Amino acid sequence: YKVGDMVGVGCMVDSCRECSACKSDLEQYCLEGPTMTYATPDRVDGSNTMGGYSNSIVVAEHFVVRVPEKLDPAAAAPILCAGITTYSPLKHYGVKAGDKVGILGMGGLGHMGIKFAKAMGAEVTLFTRSAAKAQEAHRQGADHVIVSTDAEQMKAAAGHFDFLLDTIPVQHDLNPYLETLRFDGAHILVGLIEPIEPPVHAANLVMSRRVLAGSLIGGIAETQEVLDFCAENDITCDIEMLDIRNINEAYERMLAGDVKYRFVIDMATLKA
Repeated sequence: YKVGDMVGVGCMVDSCRECSACKSDLEQYCLEGPTMTYATPDRVDGSNTMGGYSNSIVVAEHFVVRVPEKLDPAAAAPILCAGITTYSPLKHYGVKAGDKVGILGMGGLGHMGIKFAKAMGAEVTLFTRSAAKAQEAHRQGADHVIVSTDAEQMKAAAGHFDFLLDTIPVQHDLNPYLETLRFDGAHILVGLIEPIEPPVHAANLVMSRRVLAGSLIGGIAETQEVLDFCAENDITCDIEMLDIRNINEAYERMLAGDVKYRFVIDMATLKA
């Protein structure tokens, strides 16, 4: 890198770089634990990392990625978190043209999942509790919408999907969704980090050799890959720019789900 290059720092700033995960370009699964950009003990001095809400940050070059000039920096910023979180499992599980992909939820993660799956050539369906989101889902690129609270719609989708990307951040019954997968289908969690409740019925996995798994962000090489993919396919995150003086209001709006789909802080509003 040289002075003037547009670069980004995502969710990680360090890892051991020696374990099998790190050597496989999967630093997020570092066997010693990655050093996250925020609220993680630094590997060197033990102090807590303080995040990137600042005018400058010191980072190991290995954890810096190049932001393509074609991308708007503000709209590209969430790609380093929401973008890589949804891109990585789609890529890992080999989603390709013609596959039938379901996206569960349409928030910051879900709307990016729709865009990526569509760009990969998949037939994309949004699962949502609200029929009112149909128009917005189609605007984002979804081909179909299934209202998950409609038992008839869910029944009609049985055995239909190759891949489900589950971005829902709260506990929900996975069983009705698993039943929409074909044999060898995969249901990947990226939003839920709590215990699964109610329990998954093992028959929903065993009888059709379905996979239920999770995925965490992505490695540094793959983060560069997703940025390049976004530049090639004209994909960015839908954002709302934010004056840092309105950060508390933004936090309350985020809790209320009142954001489409990511807040980005305008660092020019940060005063010394």
